[in-house]
Amino acid sequence: MLVEVRNLVKRYKGVLAVDNVSFDIAEGEIFGLLGPNGAGKTTAINTIIGLTKLDSGEIKIFGKEFLKHELEIKQDLGVIPQDIAIFEDLTVEENLSYFGKLYGLKGSRLKEQVAETLEFSGLRDKHKHYPKKFSGGMKRRLNIACAIIHRPKLIVMDEPTVGIDPQSRNHILHSIRQLNKQGSTIIYTSHYMEEVEELCSKIVIMDHGKIIAQGTKEELKGMVTIDENVLLELSSVNDTLIDTIKQLQGVKDCTVMGNQVTIISQKRSKNLSMIINCISDSHSEIVSLNVEKPTLETVFLTLTGRTLRD
Repeated sequence: MLVEVRNLVKRYKGVLAVDNVSFDIAEGEIFGLLGPNGAGKTTAINTIIGLTKLDSGEIKIFGKEFLKHELEIKQDLGVIPQDIAIFEDLTVEENLSYFGKLYGLKGSRLKEQVAETLEFSGLRDKHKHYPKKFSGGMKRRLNIACAIIHRPKLIVMDEPTVGIDPQSRNHILHSIRQLNKQGSTIIYTSHYMEEVEELCSKIVIMDHGKIIAQGTKEELKGMVTIDENVLLELSSVNDTLIDTIKQLQGVKDCTVMGNQVTIISQKRSKNLSMIINCISDSHSEIVSLNVEKPTLETVFLTLTGRTLRD
């Protein structure tokens, strides 16, 4: 495992912010850490990267104990904070060069890394510009570029797309996938559930300082009982068809409004083909069909009682 967190505990003035948290992150994963405000995820991240001192527990990164090898580990660690951390009185190129030097880059290697990072981040044409005149999205792109100038093995991203335009957001999400393809393991937090569902191969959900669920997207969706809904528009509807559908395996309810039919079935009923056959036998035609599947947002709301932005 690239990251191993065991029994992590952190208190603030007697308040248990992180309560006995344990998880692993495999090399090559995009690892999503989710939780409503106050869940403890930011404290957990800050402890993992050494910004906050843990009260008890153990953290290993790259197989090394963090407390014993902190400086060595940080050479292969990139951190993209929620608050933008760039120098507005330095040009884009000067920002990259400054952060590269902090990570020990120099000479021809520094120049090469600056050039590659400018190209990767889409900032090559802006290399002589000062970021104080940039949009929020451009500043975030530079923020990410400064954190990856040294090609870290592990990248921690805390809300990297907050408050930016759709074009910059799409560019950043594409960049995250590219970084992962190039070999970086990524810890990702976001208030945008669709980003996590799109990007992350494994997800941990925290609430009140504890982990309440973890696994792949499909594993998390399987943890909660959620009905499956089929929404149909038919060319014609009659009482016999509705009564027949109600008798099908797994069907809990079937309601009609005009030619709109809503069928509620138990999870994993696998009765869609039977529903379609019933409609065909009744000589009605399907105008439209939509199957509502459980989403990560629904799972999160079920487990925490809150939406991600609460």
